[in-house]
Amino acid sequence: MELNRKDYFFVGVQFLLFLIYFLDVEIIDFNIPSWLEVLALIIIVFGVIIFLVALLQLNRNLSPFPTPKSDSRLVKTGIYKYIRHPIYSGILITFLAYGIFTTSLFRILITFILYALFNLKSKYEEKQLRGRFPEYASYQKKTGRFFPVFFRKK
Repeated sequence: MELNRKDYFFVGVQFLLFLIYFLDVEIIDFNIPSWLEVLALIIIVFGVIIFLVALLQLNRNLSPFPTPKSDSRLVKTGIYKYIRHPIYSGILITFLAYGIFTTSLFRILITFILYALFNLKSKYEEKQLRGRFPEYASYQKKTGRFFPVFFRKK
C-alpha cells in the first residue's frame, strides 16, 4: 500500500474533527423532550453496534487510510452486503445522536462537516477500490454508500 498526500489529508482532517467534536462549545441553548433523549440513546447504541460489527467484519483489511492495503480483499458479506462504508455510517449515526442527546448544535454541525468529509473520502477510496478490484463497480450498483438502498432504479 503506497500512501499519498490525499490519504494523510483525509485521515488528518478526520482525526481533527473527532477531537473538535468533543469540545464543549455552546452555540445555541436548546432543550429536547425526555422521549427524544431516550430515542437518542437507543440510536447511539445502534450506531456503535454498526461501527463495531463493521470493524470486526473488515478484520485485517481495516485501515484508516482510503487507499486499500496491498494484501486486502474486497469484503461484500455481512453488513457490507448492504452498505459500502458502514464504519462511517456507525460514526455518523452515533455522533448525530450524541449531539442531539447532549443538545449540542456544535456537535450536530461537526457531524454534518464529518459527513461531507466522509463523502469526499469515500469517493476517493472507491476510485482506489475500483482500480484494485474489477468487481467493485458492480458492487457499488447494488449497495448504498452509507445507508442501505431499498429502492433502486433499474
